[in-house]
Amino acid sequence: MSHPHPELGPPPKLPKGGLRVTPLGGLGEIGRNMTVFEYDGRLLIVDCGVLFPEEEQPGIDLILPDFSSIRDRLDDIEGIVLTHGHEDHIGAVPYLLREKPDIPLIGSKLTLALIEAKLQEHRIRPYTLEVKEGEREALGPFDCEFIAVNHSIPDALAVAIRTGAGLVVATGDFKMDQLPLDKRLTDLHAFARLSEEGIDLLLSDSTNAEVPGFVPPEREISTVLRNVFANAHHRIIVASFASHVHRIQQILDAAHEYGRRVAFVGRSMVRNMGIARDLGYLRVPAGLVVDVKTLDDLPPEEVVLVCTGSQGEPMAALSRMANRDHQIRIVPGDTVILASSLIPGNENAVYRVINGLTRWGANVVHKGNAKVHVSGHASAGELLYFYNICKPRNLMPVHGEWRHLRANAELGAMTGVPKDRIVIAEDGVVVDLVDGKARISGKVQAGYVYVDGLSVGDVTESSLKDRRILGDEGIISVYVVVDSTTGKVVSGPNIQARGSGIEDAAFGPVVTKIEEAIARAAADGVAEPHQIQQLIRRTMGKWVSDSYRRRPMILPVVVEV
Repeated sequence: MSHPHPELGPPPKLPKGGLRVTPLGGLGEIGRNMTVFEYDGRLLIVDCGVLFPEEEQPGIDLILPDFSSIRDRLDDIEGIVLTHGHEDHIGAVPYLLREKPDIPLIGSKLTLALIEAKLQEHRIRPYTLEVKEGEREALGPFDCEFIAVNHSIPDALAVAIRTGAGLVVATGDFKMDQLPLDKRLTDLHAFARLSEEGIDLLLSDSTNAEVPGFVPPEREISTVLRNVFANAHHRIIVASFASHVHRIQQILDAAHEYGRRVAFVGRSMVRNMGIARDLGYLRVPAGLVVDVKTLDDLPPEEVVLVCTGSQGEPMAALSRMANRDHQIRIVPGDTVILASSLIPGNENAVYRVINGLTRWGANVVHKGNAKVHVSGHASAGELLYFYNICKPRNLMPVHGEWRHLRANAELGAMTGVPKDRIVIAEDGVVVDLVDGKARISGKVQAGYVYVDGLSVGDVTESSLKDRRILGDEGIISVYVVVDSTTGKVVSGPNIQARGSGIEDAAFGPVVTKIEEAIARAAADGVAEPHQIQQLIRRTMGKWVSDSYRRRPMILPVVVEV
């Protein structure tokens, strides 16, 4: 197996007839999926998603792929193929189209409807090409064939890309549910046909590669949900991804069976379910869905609320309910269902929400105590089965953290893929398919790009470090007025602390130390404000560390008179 190397430099010029594969997100993380394919001077992008922030990224709304490696080549892009409509695959499209709005978007009917609604909010009218499974489209030198795959959202597609360098298959997110709710199976016959043609490189979903066996059928959840509905005697509140159409369908079916009305809560949930209903992907019995404003007129035992927030997102409806910061107030007897999996890294946030809901008297049903979710990603048994069908000549695990990528690579090796033809890459690592063999050839910039309100890319790792320090240790400001000629203290030091846990009255000893340090500096002829600021920062920092074992942010302000 070939592995990335931290000392990799920029890749050389792509050899004639070779195909270059550059993942800009989705490797070593769950989210931000984006892969750039290059052949004969032209580019094809598969997916363009976002990553959601973790606790150590305070104030951040979204994390985007880094477009810098393709920014000067936007005119070379033939299109963006979107495998399905989840945010981690389509969420960054508006930010790329801001730079060039006429890049074509290629995807299935539901996927394009979801991204078009999102782009409308950004005032972008995209060029779109709707495709279906079984169809082929020539996008410049890329001959793309689209294959039905089963996932936790309808209309998901894998894409087979034919170029002069060979046949590459990108699975997107997939599983092999043999009893899907929409009866749309992963097209194993198509993959077998491609195998007969010869798959030169397979990019395969790694998310569940560590999980043994097969993913249970989606329809098994229906029995569990009906049981929860049968035993609930007050309101039912369901949290799910805003794009999980299959799960919402099961909720609607259970609500209809038990005589309840359903209201959607949250802008993205209302928008996406409206789209799914209008396109026929969501079957809604007449009169079942009502406006949330009418719920007060219904008895609690006839109410179901469907909202966002299954991952503990701070601003989502469920988190705000748990924090008593939402118009919908949790009361004893309410049943809350978290109908989703835990995305790695979100565990603490989710359990915080569960505890908050439980505190107000809710009965919380989640994956840990009931079978209310099945994954949308193939487990190890399915992947083994899949590799034995595809027989790829080269394998590149994608979509997963390091442990998932490595586990997926091991599965490929078990089915006979030569270890020297299994490439474990990471974001920014360039893989070239030349003469039938995939190998790492270099690395491009692929860091995090942070979205903070209307700011895109302005927040740096240094800024986040400052935010973490402020959140963890607080801030101490020191205000001093000095004589511009002599450098001697005229007024101050005046010290104020916020969030450091140190009372203002405790700073008496360090005031003297600062005065003495400034006096010594003045005697040595140091009178430049910046030098005095650094002196104050060192003196205060040492005193706080020695006295309290803390490292707050220290903000010295020196004014000359």
